[in-house]
Amino acid sequence: MALVTAPAPPRVYRVGLRTRFRGLTSRDGVLVRGDAGWGEFSPFWDYDVAESRAWWRAAREAAEEGWPAPVRDAVPVNVTVPAVDGVTARGIVERSAGCRTAKVKVAEPGQTVDDEVERLEAVRDALGPGGRVRVDANGAWDVDTAVARLAALDRAAGGLEYVEQPCRTVAELAEVRRRTVVPVAADESIRRAEDPLEVVRAAAADVVVLKVQPLGGVRACLRLAEQVGLPVVVSSALETSVGLAAGVALAAALPDLHHACGLATAQLLTDDVVAEPLLPVDGAIAVRRPEPDDALLAAHAADDDLTTRWLARLDAVRA
Repeated sequence: MALVTAPAPPRVYRVGLRTRFRGLTSRDGVLVRGDAGWGEFSPFWDYDVAESRAWWRAAREAAEEGWPAPVRDAVPVNVTVPAVDGVTARGIVERSAGCRTAKVKVAEPGQTVDDEVERLEAVRDALGPGGRVRVDANGAWDVDTAVARLAALDRAAGGLEYVEQPCRTVAELAEVRRRTVVPVAADESIRRAEDPLEVVRAAAADVVVLKVQPLGGVRACLRLAEQVGLPVVVSSALETSVGLAAGVALAAALPDLHHACGLATAQLLTDDVVAEPLLPVDGAIAVRRPEPDDALLAAHAADDDLTTRWLARLDAVRA
């Protein structure tokens, strides 16, 4: 269904990334505007039309309905550390505007456990006493590799807060959870699953990671959080601040919030489409909804080929 009330056509953007992330050097997507404000539609290109429809529902909710009222005025956030060397990792944490939790990428192809240990030790030292370190493997390990790696990484971090998606399947997550002292968080097993509640039935996670776009919007995530009944970490899908605002709205509306959220990812972009991006101050992001800036939209407008691809994709999911 089209955004019939939108007074502006979709705007396709491309913004660079400061460090290669998930194999990407830039981020692109579509911004849409409706009566309630701006929404972002930016599924990664490996998502097919069926999977991308949830991302479109989230964009429509933002543009047409808006979001539930917040119960807090700021959201604690973690700094995200890509698969970089120790010196670079330390610098990222030191420039993180007071974040006391770091999410560190591991299981990068071509890297060794020694590379990961160096990164985690640098992050631990940069955070100082009381800092929390979590790692994200994006489902890349098998169970035995996960158990062995986590033993080494737990020592290097001085105790991991949790490991996010160490293996691909729910059964593997449950096995890792039984065989390690490190708490397990489920991400892909929630947002890319036909049945997200399988994680709960299998006792496969201690924490669930919710991302607004892949799960179809703020209200859909709130319903899922209630059904799951586990602590929630709200994370981004590497959006601009337009999309991040939806994640902030979800974190602000949750009845309980026990962990820092993965919403400080505007730090990974070389620029943004809003004049005042959603960046942390003293380790937290204020709950607000920034609007795109016309000059920045023009500066980061995608070229004709990319625009054509995105508009065709948008037509496909709306069909």
